Amino acid sequence: MDNSGINPTVLAIDTSGPVAGCAILRDGKIAHIVSMNHGLTHSETVMPAVDSALRAAGLRCADVDVFAAVAGPGSFTGVRIGVCAAKGLAHAAGKPCAAVHALEALAMNFYGFDGLCCPILDARRGQVYCAAFDMSGGMPVRALADAAQPLEEFLARLPRDRRLAFVGDGVPVHAEAVAAALGGRALIAPENLRHLRSDAACLLAAARRDTWVAPAALRPIYLRAPQAERERKSRQEGLGQKA
Repeated sequence: MDNSGINPTVLAIDTSGPVAGCAILRDGKIAHIVSMNHGLTHSETVMPAVDSALRAAGLRCADVDVFAAVAGPGSFTGVRIGVCAAKGLAHAAGKPCAAVHALEALAMNFYGFDGLCCPILDARRGQVYCAAFDMSGGMPVRALADAAQPLEEFLARLPRDRRLAFVGDGVPVHAEAVAAALGGRALIAPENLRHLRSDAACLLAAARRDTWVAPAALRPIYLRAPQAERERKSRQEGLGQKA
């Protein structure tokens, strides 16, 4: 299929957080969306969801112009599942991939908001993956760079003269601390706007053709090394000190 038209067909996969999903954008419209938050592992659910979405939309993999994956930041295992799924499908179909940034996709939940949207993902160990975006023009415009840091450090970086909307799986963990620190300036996303939507990933991938890459070039977006690597480095440093 020629992907030079103005409305590419996009299949987006998200397994980066607790809510997994996939969506299909076709002819400029969201043709199908699946969202799963029922506790099953993403490796069990994502491919049946993709198959269901394609069947419901009346499409084959060969009809898709680009396979998008929410590439992080997020759960290291979850991110790898989604990235590998998109790479495999794209390779088999001979089509490109697109990496969608999880924090940008989350910011799409507050499309048109006149303050800053502040996605926070639970990075554990007392930290959050975080950034801030100006959504007043519709698409995300970065106002603060990505970071993996303690919540209080992120809040200290935020401007004091803007309303701030908080989204992401870090909200249930940190909502009380955010409200205590920011008071009425903080808008805490309700449950229906709190989680990443795979249809937002479709829109971002479609709008950014310059980011499309060959399947082999699709990479996860990590803001810090995976825990196994950090622990290995710590053990090596400990051995070095003993020596």
